[in-house]
Amino acid sequence: MAENEVLALEARNVTKRFPGVLANDQVNFRLRKGEIHALLGENGAGKSTLMNVIYGLYRPDEGEIFVDGQPVTIADPNDAIARGIGMVHQHFMLVPVFTVAENIILGSEVTRGPSLDMRRARQQIRQLSAEFNLAVDPDAVIEDLPVGLQQRVEIVKALYREARILVLDEPTAVLTPQEAQDLFQVMHQLTERGVSIIFITHKLKEVLAVADSITVMRRGKVVGETTPAGIDEQGLAEMMVGRDVLLRVEKDEASPAGEILTVQGLTVRDERKIIAVNDISFSVRAGEVLGIAGVQGNGQRELAEALTGLRAAEAGTMLLEGENVHLNDPRFLIEHGMAHIPEDRQKHGLVLPYSIIDNLVLCTYYKAPFASGMRRNPRAMMENALRLIEEFDVRTPGPRTAAGTLSGGNQQKVIVARELSRPVRLLIANQPTRGLDVGSIEFIHRRIIEERDKGVAVLLISAELDEILALADRIAVIFHGRLVATMPAAEATREQLGLLMAGSGQETIPLG
Repeated sequence: MAENEVLALEARNVTKRFPGVLANDQVNFRLRKGEIHALLGENGAGKSTLMNVIYGLYRPDEGEIFVDGQPVTIADPNDAIARGIGMVHQHFMLVPVFTVAENIILGSEVTRGPSLDMRRARQQIRQLSAEFNLAVDPDAVIEDLPVGLQQRVEIVKALYREARILVLDEPTAVLTPQEAQDLFQVMHQLTERGVSIIFITHKLKEVLAVADSITVMRRGKVVGETTPAGIDEQGLAEMMVGRDVLLRVEKDEASPAGEILTVQGLTVRDERKIIAVNDISFSVRAGEVLGIAGVQGNGQRELAEALTGLRAAEAGTMLLEGENVHLNDPRFLIEHGMAHIPEDRQKHGLVLPYSIIDNLVLCTYYKAPFASGMRRNPRAMMENALRLIEEFDVRTPGPRTAAGTLSGGNQQKVIVARELSRPVRLLIANQPTRGLDVGSIEFIHRRIIEERDKGVAVLLISAELDEILALADRIAVIFHGRLVATMPAAEATREQLGLLMAGSGQETIPLG
């Protein structure tokens, strides 16, 4: 950095403590004007805490924040916005039934006398859209827009509030590869016009492709600063985790056997009674991974919930090894050899106030050796917990720790340990590594392939195209609730799958 260079944002010696946790430990972070600065780290590394301090959601216990070289006190998000700091969250903060303009001005309304001046607001939005080449229609309704355009609305919303510093939190998590490339172009256009961007992501390829500078955090501290020219994916992963990490999934060619799961004519409605899964039929064989690729919101959640008994199906049947099984009885499905890694680990995967001991027997608590009649066997439950904590490398102070206090990666390991520690014929893994760091992803990918190699049929549902390409033996693409194409994974390309996920180049190919 030039000696007299004025930084857009600087955190100096920021420390933030929570009961029993030092979340940020003397953290220093510098964002230059007009740069894209990637912030990396495992879950629990302290990235979110630092951003929450910068955005005014937390007050630091020690340290200072500087904006444009001046020390500032950021009391709350309104204070951050007033100082030109905007944040685009991973889960968009938009009202689906409002127009683009209504969402953008919400909380910063333009008035003419006692009335909203929507004409002026739309004009300002069009000007911003044209200036930054964002192609946003102020009169479009949010729920009618694809996720890539919804994200642009979030960016325009921050720019409308005159943000000069933009925090993008996992911005490509729900985008197709083409939409991600469009976003990167937008990011560069923003920085060319003087906006400074903090880019938080787990996707190392993206960091190397788009960032100007990189800061890596581990266990609350900054452990390194670098640039894409000075490091590769392997080096970034090792810096994040503190050990060697295997980024490539090692697996032999699949040797599929007979059909384990057969789904015929499955139709499912969402909460609004709209058809979300439309007459889907497919099968998964023993010893293979069928990956279902698609942009989030195309029926994946409803499909997984119907198959696992969490949502009633409108029509259709499911066979396990030829036996017709109930689609609305989770215990029946568990008893018939189904394991489930749910999309929402906190809502459907764990009872957060319960201990790890109890969470590890949620599917088997009523069976021997964990129970005899109405009486539980605490000793057997403790022995089970100690064994699985070691086998699945769950980082915890002890087995009696409440699941809700664990990091996301360790919560996911508890779920995987529970589901794979009993006899399994079919594994349904829905977004199994969402929001996890490279170390946890490596572990869970390895366990999924180990199950495949034992002869388990694996249905993998993921919005992460790299994950689908790494794990799947066959790939099916879902779009607007229908399977629009299937193909051997060895023949699929990112570009082809990305187009299919966006609804282009559709070709219906029967699942074999």
